[in-house]
Amino acid sequence: MIENNNSTILIVNNIDETLKDLIQTLPLHSYRVVRNEEKDDFLTAQAQQTIKEAYISSNETKYIILCGSSFRTEAQNSLLKVLEEPPKNIVFIIVTTSKSNILPTILSRMPHKYLKKRIERVEVDFDFFRMDLKSLYQFLKDNQKIGKKESKAIIESILFKINSQKIKLTKKELDAFSNAIKLLELNSRPIHILTTLLLTVIHRKHR
Repeated sequence: MIENNNSTILIVNNIDETLKDLIQTLPLHSYRVVRNEEKDDFLTAQAQQTIKEAYISSNETKYIILCGSSFRTEAQNSLLKVLEEPPKNIVFIIVTTSKSNILPTILSRMPHKYLKKRIERVEVDFDFFRMDLKSLYQFLKDNQKIGKKESKAIIESILFKINSQKIKLTKKELDAFSNAIKLLELNSRPIHILTTLLLTVIHRKHR
């Protein structure tokens, strides 16, 4: 991902997966990850942490990885100087999900790599207007050994199909979809998550 120890911006599908893969390519103890642990928004506090880390001297190359699905403008502005003239042996790697998250002033200072891949949508083979417990049971039976990646694709496809059929979900129901994705990231068993989510969808039909 990183060539010639040059600072780089990586545009990716999934920050966590990219970070995991990236770290495996870097020497042990040679990197620092800076991100907002409370929400995926890079703020001024993270910018200040980045600057402080950059000026801690190192005899070897040190990679400072800045992660966020969004970067506040004021945070980026405070980073301009250190990104343009990094201290000796410091390499910055910005990992984000969209080029539009990054200010033109930073894009002009750092090369970027577009690593996003097209995600094929998994089609759900039953109609939500006609879904009942029998079809739900069959669907879960057919997918009982499904993995995390495929489960996320199915959940996204379910949400897409509900939207395409103009079914309006409540905030609680939308939260159920969001929580399902989060639980998958925490390695909860996919079939259990799909069961809970689909029961939520079926329940709304009978209210």
